[in-house]
Amino acid sequence: MRALKTQPCPKEDVEQTCLVRWASYHWLGEHLFAIPNGGLRNKRVATLLKAQGVKPGVSDLMLAVPSQGKHGLFIEMKRRKGGKTTEQQRKFIENRLHYGYEAKVAYGWHQAVEVITEYLGGSLNAF
Repeated sequence: MRALKTQPCPKEDVEQTCLVRWASYHWLGEHLFAIPNGGLRNKRVATLLKAQGVKPGVSDLMLAVPSQGKHGLFIEMKRRKGGKTTEQQRKFIENRLHYGYEAKVAYGWHQAVEVITEYLGGSLNAF
């Protein structure tokens, strides 16, 4: 009898792509956007992007919709298994909370959907 192969845990970029596709089927698609601060770059490109305002620790996504007294929602995407936040990411999240935003870490796109739905008061039809 052959053992069943387990599916590999999707990478963070795959999880984020799934979330953005999900949002595009809802009114959220035009309000949810990526903040491309991560990724490996050569030194020249990294220097140019830093001069343009790229900062380490900034969350991966922002939902630019006010809800429940918050200005907007930042989401730091992580893999479902093994994803860890950095100190800079934790500090960014803490600072957003201080300034009236919601900010959460989501482990996988399904959890990110839950985070968004909760942020919007439990319903995607509330707005």
